[in-house]
Amino acid sequence: MPKLRTVALVAGAALLARRALRRRIQASPLWPMPALEEPVSGRPRSRALTLLVTAHEEIADGVVQLRLEGHGLPRWEPGAHLDLVLPSGLVRQYSLCGDPEDTSSYTVATRLVTDGRGGSREVHEQVREGMELTVRGPRNRFPLVEAESYVFVAGGIGITPVLPMLRALTGRGAEWRLLYGGRTRASMPFLEEVVKLGGDRVTVVAEDEAGLPDLDAWLGELPEGAAVYCCGPEGLMAAVEERVPGVHLERFAARTTAGGDVAFEVELRRSGRVLTVPADTTVLDAVREELPDTAYSCAQGFCGTCQQRVLEGEVDHRDELLTDAERGDSMLICVSRARSDRLVLDM
Repeated sequence: MPKLRTVALVAGAALLARRALRRRIQASPLWPMPALEEPVSGRPRSRALTLLVTAHEEIADGVVQLRLEGHGLPRWEPGAHLDLVLPSGLVRQYSLCGDPEDTSSYTVATRLVTDGRGGSREVHEQVREGMELTVRGPRNRFPLVEAESYVFVAGGIGITPVLPMLRALTGRGAEWRLLYGGRTRASMPFLEEVVKLGGDRVTVVAEDEAGLPDLDAWLGELPEGAAVYCCGPEGLMAAVEERVPGVHLERFAARTTAGGDVAFEVELRRSGRVLTVPADTTVLDAVREELPDTAYSCAQGFCGTCQQRVLEGEVDHRDELLTDAERGDSMLICVSRARSDRLVLDM
């Protein structure tokens, strides 16, 4: 009997230890380092949903549309997007282009980028009807603001966040006009619907027919109080932003810089390590050399998984996600860098 009692006590102690360890890991995603009072790092910013792919169809040259179905899905407003978790684990952001009132499905579209990082190719070649995909969101950092009138510039796949806006504005009887450009008419998704929706309010410019659109003419005399929106290739958005500094932009890639990045030091306060981030290396890559389990996902400054608390130093924020308040004491280490010679992170 004493032997059985000893075995029972040891087994009970082991069970309690496992439970304590599980709670400790849940309390800090960077365990065994100390937990934050309010954990920030390694947390997805919105609830994940598992949806069924019920349609996968080519709607223009090089453009695939996905219909993702579920039950009681969160509502969204024009301009919102989803984080789509692909089978490989890659995370990509796609604008919602369906009906915001439809709580049974989400619709997104993506263009194949042959020289990209693989996300669009995976959607085109590996995602199929009947497959389940995880999504996070919807989130909206491209909202349709109240204005006296609206001017839109869309390039190619950049029409996707704009289309629900046009539908909503048409339903309200609001004043708007759109410049829609693309390489060819066959490569421009939703072209027929856009033209039917807007009539003479829509100007279509196909490069193989008329060259590049004349932005100076289109944006030269804007109506007073007009809100200007642009989504498309980086070059187009930069050109519009140069002409209209207050333009509303939607980016799904980290903002490019003109170069000039320099090396700086990062101290990981809780782990007691100091490392150098070279000019051509991200903070995330440098940190993962020391802490391989550091959580990240999109690596483009959109999903928020790699958000870390900043204890000291000045941050060069290059993300498209954090609020001004969040930027006061944290950063996304996948894209942002230091303005000072040294940063101290609570890691």
